[in-house]
Amino acid sequence: MTRLPPTDANRRGELLRVAARLFRAKGYDGTTTRDIADAVGMRSGSPFYHFKSKQDLLASVMEEGLLASLPAAEAIAGGRLAPREKFEAMARAHLEMVLGEGHDFIPVLLYEWRCLSPELKERVRAQKERYDAQWQIVMAELDAAGLLPTDQRAARLMVVGALNYSVQWYQSAADGPVSQLARKVSALFLPPEP
Repeated sequence: MTRLPPTDANRRGELLRVAARLFRAKGYDGTTTRDIADAVGMRSGSPFYHFKSKQDLLASVMEEGLLASLPAAEAIAGGRLAPREKFEAMARAHLEMVLGEGHDFIPVLLYEWRCLSPELKERVRAQKERYDAQWQIVMAELDAAGLLPTDQRAARLMVVGALNYSVQWYQSAADGPVSQLARKVSALFLPPEP
């Protein structure tokens, strides 16, 4: 990837944040390039200085969310916590990624995936697989500790799917802080502690 001058990098980052917010609020099909450009004070064609197309911008939004979440996931999966504690930490980090204020990137991935071309899906999938691999490490440790009631892959898919769906119903005032929700997820998916 070509290194952009600081002002270009800042402008690109701003475009990603605004596009993520608009794609989440209005959907990919309901958001025009003009909407994005207007929201950042640019001419309608200016985003194409930073992105090849609206599709490329969508893929970049998704990649941004995955790349931003990867360091925390890698630190947790590679850390020295006990398997149950790792699971809860991963759940908390994932919930923060999908529910946190201004964290529109992953919800866009979840609900606008169908809008990507097959080529762009492959590009984003590479980052998604890096993130999923961190969950798989945690699932393998849970399995080795006798804490998984089903196979590792099914457990990972069910847990991450449930965490992702929280964007549909979570309300901080009614459902409590993300850390409390992560404890509930742990209690729901793992057997009780002896």
